[in-house]
Amino acid sequence: MGSEEDALRKAQLVEERARNISHNVRCTECGSQSIEESGADVAILLRKLIRDEVRSGKSDKDIYNKLQEEFGESVLYTPKFDMQTAALWLSPVIFGASIVGIWAYKRHRQKTNVHIMALDLIRGVPLTPTERETMLDLLTPPPPERATPFSWWRKWRGG
Repeated sequence: MGSEEDALRKAQLVEERARNISHNVRCTECGSQSIEESGADVAILLRKLIRDEVRSGKSDKDIYNKLQEEFGESVLYTPKFDMQTAALWLSPVIFGASIVGIWAYKRHRQKTNVHIMALDLIRGVPLTPTERETMLDLLTPPPPERATPFSWWRKWRGG
């Protein structure tokens, strides 16, 4: 009786592993379903192949590698990270970091603008109209220069 229970447990483990692997493999005929969900002939054959590989003692990684060699990388739902896919994998991170960088730069620049800080200081200070006009002339920032194709280069060089 113990050997029957062991055989049943082993069969359940094989089935569980095979189903887990099958959920991560795309049906080559359907494309939008895993081979576990698909009823296509190819999916049925692939599920049988996976169960046979699991029964023979191969690791999940070996099975995934074999499927990838036979059907290409697109058969797996999780493609590997390499130089070809690096731009695809890293583009959201680079885009997000650049947005955060722009936001932080603008925020920093907004907080450290000397003209705004000086204008805030003279608010509420009793000044004559002539003094106020002189202070505003001195403290009002100059109008932004018109952007030219290479104006960013001059700013970056400090010129």
